[in-house]
Amino acid sequence: MPVPLIYLVEDDPDIRTLVRALLVREGMACETADGAAAFWALMERRRPDLVILDIMMPGEDGLSICRRLQAGHAIPVLIASARGEPMDRVIGLEIGADDYLAKPFEPREFVARVRALLRRRARQEGPTTARVVSFSGWRLDLGARALTSPAQETVELTTGEFDLLSVFINRPRQVLSRDDIMDILKGRQAEAFDRSIDIQVSRLRRKLGDDPQAPVVIRTVRNAGYLFTPAVEAGS
Repeated sequence: MPVPLIYLVEDDPDIRTLVRALLVREGMACETADGAAAFWALMERRRPDLVILDIMMPGEDGLSICRRLQAGHAIPVLIASARGEPMDRVIGLEIGADDYLAKPFEPREFVARVRALLRRRARQEGPTTARVVSFSGWRLDLGARALTSPAQETVELTTGEFDLLSVFINRPRQVLSRDDIMDILKGRQAEAFDRSIDIQVSRLRRKLGDDPQAPVVIRTVRNAGYLFTPAVEAGS
């Protein structure tokens, strides 16, 4: 099994050394960058399996890197930051991060979250993803991770949005609670109160042109969860 490659972007040299040593000890390859310039240089050489970002860095900060990364690359992002207020977490998830962990963190939890993101990526790249489905005029190529609108326009999806849409299209017309979705996406590494699902649903609705005030594609079922209403058909 290939060793996963992780890029760690952290301007504190002590934290950089400690986190890299932790990941290597857990059987992962880790290359580090002390800021945006070094990170983008790494990206020119090879695409990683996961990017771990600090937020507060001189020059281009972690939020800007995450935004640019999700706009052009389908790579999972874990933000690990000393800014641990709920609004910081919401902002990080809104711009496309797949998970957010506040510093200082417990090493075992950190490793568990990293492994959960890597497992999700591995499942997505397995042989079962090489298929195409359609719903309400939309076309999703699961192998290429490409979404095409009824107007034949390509719609860019972040890793989190693609993951969530994959959950829905594999369970159409089935009410899924937030816990159901969290279990599918993250296992039991999710926190008891985690707004990331609601945030991802909101973002995915916008991408699908679903009216947030009266959504018809991804309906909110009161006190139950979410319902993906279109019929999903296999297609080429």
